[in-house]
Amino acid sequence: MGKRKQADKIRIVVFVTSLILVRSHIGLAQNVPIIETPPQPSVEDSVDGLFFADVLVRGRPIFQVGSLPELDATERAQIINRRIASVLARSQTIETVTVQTSPQRNIATLQVNNRVLMTVTQQDAEDFGASVEELAQQWANELNQAFDQPPLAIDVVQRVNITMRELTRDIIDNLPSIIGGLIVVALTWGIARGVRQVAYGWAQRTEGDRSTEILIAKLGYGGVWVIGSIIALGVLGLDFTALLGTLGLTTVAIGFSLRDILGNYISGVILLAARPFRLGDQVVIKEFEGTITQIQLRATTIQTYDGRMVYVPNQEVFQASITNNTASPVRRSSVMVGIDYAADINTAKQIIRDTISKISGVEVSQPIDILVRELAPSTVNLEIRFWVNSRRMAFLEATSQVAQAIKESLMNAGIALPTDIYAIEFRNSLPILQQTVLEQPNRQGSDK
Repeated sequence: MGKRKQADKIRIVVFVTSLILVRSHIGLAQNVPIIETPPQPSVEDSVDGLFFADVLVRGRPIFQVGSLPELDATERAQIINRRIASVLARSQTIETVTVQTSPQRNIATLQVNNRVLMTVTQQDAEDFGASVEELAQQWANELNQAFDQPPLAIDVVQRVNITMRELTRDIIDNLPSIIGGLIVVALTWGIARGVRQVAYGWAQRTEGDRSTEILIAKLGYGGVWVIGSIIALGVLGLDFTALLGTLGLTTVAIGFSLRDILGNYISGVILLAARPFRLGDQVVIKEFEGTITQIQLRATTIQTYDGRMVYVPNQEVFQASITNNTASPVRRSSVMVGIDYAADINTAKQIIRDTISKISGVEVSQPIDILVRELAPSTVNLEIRFWVNSRRMAFLEATSQVAQAIKESLMNAGIALPTDIYAIEFRNSLPILQQTVLEQPNRQGSDK
């Protein structure tokens, strides 16, 4: 129970974090990638009825410019950013940005490498509450700092700092939606726990199989979380139609890349629903034989009779032929015994039947069959069929006791159990004997 609570807490924390990141990504006002190529169009911000757009250097916003009577802020920022990108793209050294003022026209220009980057107008001065010269010098200083490429560590720290500030700002702006999403998550967590308990209790009363009970509880728990996630994303302002389209494409891609894993899970659901075996059953799956110890959605665990644990993927289990030795409480075993040709077969059968019926491991309610299976060269082979407990250990012990008792009872009754007799025939024996006789005189002569 403690592990389950801990897993639930971890799941909620991960889900809430993902919601915050998704919402922050949706509401990001100035999310501009850091690239060396000409930057993307800047984003306009509305402040007190005036529209402003970012001036970018290497993908980072440096300052904002406002609209002019003949240009809106976005178009003006695009022109400035294109000029800055052109300067940065050249291999020559970037000189210091200088300010050239024109008191007659009440404007100032920012120039670098004999190129005009932008014009500071009286409208800009009024927007930012400074004189034209002061504002132009301020922007020139900011551009000079941005053109000087900082060391890698400082650049990384600056970028992280900007990202954290933007993330904090977006969290504050979207705080009502985030709180609503958290409330939905909390309600989903509570309802999911209740549904899991109810589903598990209902399955215990109706199914009687622990693996199926666990499956029903997990399906109910996961279904509530799916519905709650959709509602929470809707509260955060995510377009549900776009989400469905994205999920459709994502599902196709995931289906191709994770088809084996998904196949295992689907096969696990089918196995738990069809129930060809249960926990504790002794089965044979492919080359593995043992006891089912665990049935999960991904794999089935088998403990072999020599103590090894085998994890078989459910897709392989679903496609394989399964032999369930314990699907029935009893199963038939057999013993083969050979008696002498001179023995009376009916007497031997009666002795064997009386002997087997006295063994405790044999199911006396089931018929005992004794058949003459083969007339071998030296024995009459009898097959004795009887029923015992289907569990492996009980099956082996009962079969061993039956074989031992039959041997002892037949020998006590004077019925011989001969072994196979093999006749060895020597061909061309006379020439070999003559050759031996002829060789003996020669050996005596040589000895003299």
